[in-house]
Amino acid sequence: MQIHELTLVEATDMLERGELSAAEVINGLYDRIEAVEEKIKAFLEIDRERVLREAGTQVPVAIKDNICTRGWKTTCASRMLANFHPPYDATVVARLRRQGHAVLGKTNMDEFAMGSSTEYSAFYPTRNPWDTERVPGGSSGGSAAAVAAGEALVALGSDTGGSIRLPAAFCGVVGLKPTYGRVSRFGLVAYASSLDQIGPITRTVADCALALNWIAGHDPLDSTSLPEEAPDYRTFLRPDVKGLRVGLPREYFGEGLDSEVRDAVLAAVRQLEAGGAKVEEVSLPHTEYALAAYYLIAPAEASSNLARYDGVRYGLRAEGEDVVQLFSNTRSRGFGPEVKRRIMLGTYALSAGYYDAYYLNALRVRTLIRRDFDRVFEKVDVLACPTSPTVAFRLGEKTDDPMQMYLSDIYTVTVNLAGLPALSVPCALNSEGLPIGLQLIGPPLAEGRLLQVGYAYEEARGPFPRPRI
Repeated sequence: MQIHELTLVEATDMLERGELSAAEVINGLYDRIEAVEEKIKAFLEIDRERVLREAGTQVPVAIKDNICTRGWKTTCASRMLANFHPPYDATVVARLRRQGHAVLGKTNMDEFAMGSSTEYSAFYPTRNPWDTERVPGGSSGGSAAAVAAGEALVALGSDTGGSIRLPAAFCGVVGLKPTYGRVSRFGLVAYASSLDQIGPITRTVADCALALNWIAGHDPLDSTSLPEEAPDYRTFLRPDVKGLRVGLPREYFGEGLDSEVRDAVLAAVRQLEAGGAKVEEVSLPHTEYALAAYYLIAPAEASSNLARYDGVRYGLRAEGEDVVQLFSNTRSRGFGPEVKRRIMLGTYALSAGYYDAYYLNALRVRTLIRRDFDRVFEKVDVLACPTSPTVAFRLGEKTDDPMQMYLSDIYTVTVNLAGLPALSVPCALNSEGLPIGLQLIGPPLAEGRLLQVGYAYEEARGPFPRPRI
């Protein structure tokens, strides 16, 4: 038995029965990391001896490097925070530790979570285990690649506009973006505070339900945390979709969608239909404005959130002749090109004379998008659509064309703008052997329903292949 070939549920059950120890799981995963990490570059920090010292009793969890971890660096894959050691754990990490989980390591990402390919890391790009010449998606690319390659059985990511779901789709694993407020954001380094959400990346839907149990629930340290306690999500894992109403949003199946992705997603929907689900076409008419609204709102919030990195309080400090030059030198050297691009976009959108024309109108569009979803969920229980318009693209293919990179998020940003939960489940391989993701979207707090549908589909689909690496 190879530890890295186990599912999270299998490993957890074996730990509970005393058939495995946490130390054996850690050593098995670190053996795998040593075997494949040089090819994948999923991690920014690993330390076998430290993890063994902190082993606890449960499966260790890989943590995206924008989630604060006491004793480990939290760099956000940026030179600005290259040597930052947070003095506290994020709430999700504190919960995991209390339950007996160690931090397995810190995973690579796009700098400050701004990107769709994990090529914007200040340190090195992560590679896709299915084809190491391709990207793993972003910004949680390290977390998804680690799970896909068997370097971790579970990882946490963050999702501001698709940053859990897109890498999950590209790497052939499962990724859940919970309802905004379902999982605490305390200790998550902020990109866009009204959009950010932490969630799990796993190999199977059952694994995802188990991991969500560990991290979901109210947190008094997060003012946006929902007051309701979370249910046991494993109780939703039943292969039953009879009578369930599935909506196909026509705006998600139009121009720009790769034909193989379209066919695979529709084939997955037909499997749900064969299981008794009722499928109908629906419309989300303001979808065409979503990407523009997102790339005004998110950079505007980033412009404000990243103002704290000034060379005075913490992080990189680049000296200057006066305070203005100190600020300028620090931010010029500390931030990469994509972060600078988004700060400038956001600052411009918030500036005098442009606030009403850009930022305020984007907020109005956000309201219209939320209303679209509200109306649709009066008719259907869940929406099914592609996670991404394409499969994983080649390294370097889109870095010189920001608009093409942004279009990778076209089916995911609406969920964040509306604060909804969404699940990406692998549904097929294309003709080149690359994974395709099925995205399921639900109304607020419908994580259980999404897991039920995802599990039913997974059972009908059968085991998904793993990359040969």
